Amino acid sequence: MKKPLVITAMIAVAVAMGWQPAKAQLRLPPASSSQTVTQSLGISTVTLTYSRPNLNGRKIFGGLEPYDQVWRTGANGIPKLTFDGAVTIAGTKVDAGTYGLLTIPGTDKWTVILSKNSEQWGAYTYKQEEDLFRFEVKPEQLDKPVETFTISFSDVKPQSARLNIAWENTKISFDLMVDQDAEIMASIDEAMKSEKKPYFQAAQYYYNNDKDIQKALEWANEADQAAANPAPYIKYWRARIHLKAGDKRGAIRIARQGVEIAKQQNNPEYVKLNGQVIAEAAQQ
Repeated sequence: MKKPLVITAMIAVAVAMGWQPAKAQLRLPPASSSQTVTQSLGISTVTLTYSRPNLNGRKIFGGLEPYDQVWRTGANGIPKLTFDGAVTIAGTKVDAGTYGLLTIPGTDKWTVILSKNSEQWGAYTYKQEEDLFRFEVKPEQLDKPVETFTISFSDVKPQSARLNIAWENTKISFDLMVDQDAEIMASIDEAMKSEKKPYFQAAQYYYNNDKDIQKALEWANEADQAAANPAPYIKYWRARIHLKAGDKRGAIRIARQGVEIAKQQNNPEYVKLNGQVIAEAAQQ
């Protein structure tokens, strides 16, 4: 009978000294999941954080979310958009920073609001004076319902990307634009003064953005000569640049070299890509 008394006494002393019995930590899944998406945009980055409610059989627009009222655009806190460089949205320049995204759904048009206040829970404390700006877009009706509220990026190009908001049978979209050409061209000029010149990357940029094709050709040739080992991807891009410059025979000759190198390296992707240049040149 002494052992239980000793244990009881030890517990009493431990409690007196501040000890507390361990408590189980309750972990439950959230009603609405969260997602963070990082999308490159030119030489800058867009980061989106938002919550994703489900339909769960409910009528959303014109039901749970009334038309013509400010909506948090998802669940929980409003979506946050962070730009690490300037972007243009609906003709308005937006400086680098973090902004809140809200919307006003409508039957024929939606209003998109970019707010200077990104720390809002719901739209309960929304103030129009905190708007950075707002603009209107036309909603698109979808054939198949979207169960989980989704914000996504599509049509990503060197100077733009499209932001899409979709839920239930409705989708809206708008473009994010950047104008970084002057900054990129200046960085290329500066990099070309260094000991290790970025011939290949500079040639690609000139090709993709319709710059001086002869300069791109010169840099592509330099990149090919400077390669430590034969590279079928350099042959591919060099061939494409020759073709764009009007040198079909040169493009075919270089692409054939690329095919042979790719075969030796067991690289079917660049066998195919160099072969496509040959076929394209033969048709011109």
